[in-house]
Amino acid sequence: MHSILKTSLAALTAAGIATSAHAEAHALSGDLKIISDMSNPAPRAVIEGLVADFGEMHPDLNIELTVVDREAWKTQIRNALGANPPDVVNWYAANRMGPYVEAGLFEDISDMYENGDLPGLESVKGAMTLDGKQWGVPYTYYQWGIYYREDIFNELGLSEPATFEEELANCEKIVASGRACYAIGTKFLWTAGGWFDYLNMRTNGFDFHMQLARGEVEWTDDRVRETFANWRKIIDMGGYIADHQSYSWQEALNFMTDGEAAAYLIGNFAVPPLREAGLTDDQIDFYQFPTIADVPQGEDAPTDTFHIPSGAANKDNARAFLQFVTSAEVQTAINGGDALGQLPVNAESSVDADEFLEQGFEMLSNNAQGGVAQFFDRDFPAEMASVGMEGLQEFMVFPDNLDDILERLEDARQRIYQ
Repeated sequence: MHSILKTSLAALTAAGIATSAHAEAHALSGDLKIISDMSNPAPRAVIEGLVADFGEMHPDLNIELTVVDREAWKTQIRNALGANPPDVVNWYAANRMGPYVEAGLFEDISDMYENGDLPGLESVKGAMTLDGKQWGVPYTYYQWGIYYREDIFNELGLSEPATFEEELANCEKIVASGRACYAIGTKFLWTAGGWFDYLNMRTNGFDFHMQLARGEVEWTDDRVRETFANWRKIIDMGGYIADHQSYSWQEALNFMTDGEAAAYLIGNFAVPPLREAGLTDDQIDFYQFPTIADVPQGEDAPTDTFHIPSGAANKDNARAFLQFVTSAEVQTAINGGDALGQLPVNAESSVDADEFLEQGFEMLSNNAQGGVAQFFDRDFPAEMASVGMEGLQEFMVFPDNLDDILERLEDARQRIYQ
């Protein structure tokens, strides 16, 4: 992995495609301290390769890389950002940045977005924005959307829907054929969050969804009720598999592979197990969640990020590293199938010849004008996300409980966001 990454970057440089950081290689010296949570084998190879290549471009720079366990980092980061912080750290986009922005622990790098240091990041800029300022850069993400059985659609004479009305019409025909429209496993709650994200972003828009995530909107608001009313249309027609609360997301995939359900709203991570279960790419396809109201389309695309601690000692070197890791050619290399196997965040990058990565990249780069959300359990504070997802799962099973559910969520909002 390390050698593959190094070879790909070297080939790009040899072809004359150089990053601004590469052009300024002679100017960097001193130290650069990086703490990364890219601890799993493939991500670790990527960060080690990035550090090695950046070091070769800047031979007078002393780079110190520390890789920590990804889960442990979630509790260690605050202490690491305190006394004697490193110059670059990994974290997550959107509201997950909030506690560290509010505490003054992340550096404001808005000027890098404004002065052209970070070209190609326009579609994901919103995910790095809090209080009108940008606090880091993304380096990888992946799309959500509706993955469906193309062979079943062909059998029933269905086409990819562009509107929610078309989606519901398709669903009626699928149910009439004896199948469920959608597989879903809500045993671990978070998959219900994906449905709420999309229905709320399509009903009320991305900005409203983010206002709700920030606690600025009451859960009993009529606009939130409209989202649930749209959701209930699917529930009432029997659109979901039965007893979905008993299945994990992986277990629920069986309903799709067995042909008992026609589609799944899920992230691109579901594609490998669908293929492993025996479905060919001729049997699977993907489409963007349909429109409901006339609002710019927002998308769920969980995004991993790099940040400069506000107390960093080597901010110029850190900024150069952020330019390097977000440049189009480096993004192409580190997100390839032989590396992270996800989507580059730079719209000028290219993706591997995989139809789902290609479709996701096109969608997120050119048709996510509303903004990029990070998913329910990242965009909402942890306690609100937990209470919220319990309510969402309950609604899917007992939709008549909506009033009680919304009252509980509103009580939680008033307590949690104080």
